[in-house]
Amino acid sequence: MKSLLALAGMAIALLATPSATIADGRPVLRSEVSTLSEIVTVGDFYTSAGEFADAPLFRSPDLGTSGDVPAETVAKRARAAGLVMAGTDGLSRVTVHRRAEVYDLVRLKQLTANALAKRDASLAPQDLDITFYRTPSPIQADPSSAEPVAIERILWSRTDGRFTLFLNVEGPRGRRSLNLTGHAREMMEVVALSQPLTRGTILRPEAVTTIRMARQQVPVNALESADAIAGLAARNNLRANSPLTRNDFERPVMVARGEKVTLTFELPGMKLTTRGQAMDDGAKGDVIDIMNLQSRRIVPAIVTSRGQVRVAPSNPIVASLNGGKQ
Repeated sequence: MKSLLALAGMAIALLATPSATIADGRPVLRSEVSTLSEIVTVGDFYTSAGEFADAPLFRSPDLGTSGDVPAETVAKRARAAGLVMAGTDGLSRVTVHRRAEVYDLVRLKQLTANALAKRDASLAPQDLDITFYRTPSPIQADPSSAEPVAIERILWSRTDGRFTLFLNVEGPRGRRSLNLTGHAREMMEVVALSQPLTRGTILRPEAVTTIRMARQQVPVNALESADAIAGLAARNNLRANSPLTRNDFERPVMVARGEKVTLTFELPGMKLTTRGQAMDDGAKGDVIDIMNLQSRRIVPAIVTSRGQVRVAPSNPIVASLNGGKQ
């Protein structure tokens, strides 16, 4: 009997408790509230607000801003709205944040580049360098909108790069129009030197870099890859951070004009060598004129390495290599 009376007493106590605490326990006040809405409700401030969760208490701060409200004021309004167990839970103030979709300068540039690139399949957003004629202030848009910032229309001249974007921004008081004007330059990466290179110096991989330039300023034959000039020598003195072309380089000179060289003639089973003098500069594989220092005759020879040349077998100069006459 006592057990039955105890159970009955518990049932009566539960029936007398507000419905907000039956299912979820005692409501607890949050120290910080983050909302997308213009109105902050009981459920925003309190956990376990139950059926009173949607009851409005305050207007939210402006988009992208925060505000403080006394915890006692929150508790009083929540109790007046029906959440009778609402308290301050030891808090003196509660901070309310109104979230916003923020479009700062970087994001607005990206938005513009994406929009312009969509107009031309040959472009990618990263190919465009965007500058605004007047730096726009950050846009605070409503993140609850399906499209916080919509592009209504675009005017763009790819020839001179000028553009105007007509935007529609979802703000705290509905949609508003906004225009962005500026200049879009089509950019490309080209090969350049990280440090100056003197004439005749062989290009080393660590001396190569890439620079980003406006396409209109890039020479027609500028290199986009260093593969074509790997291991070549500078034809002239070259500056750093300037676009490079294939014509800026040549094969390294292995034999210089006037240099004394070893002249070799090879036949099956026979190899003759003598001293010669180069009449021209020559890179590996070049055919240049060599004066046989014994016979004083000039013969064509192939540069094989530094200071070494080889007479082509088709040249009948065995006698001249030995100092005799042909």
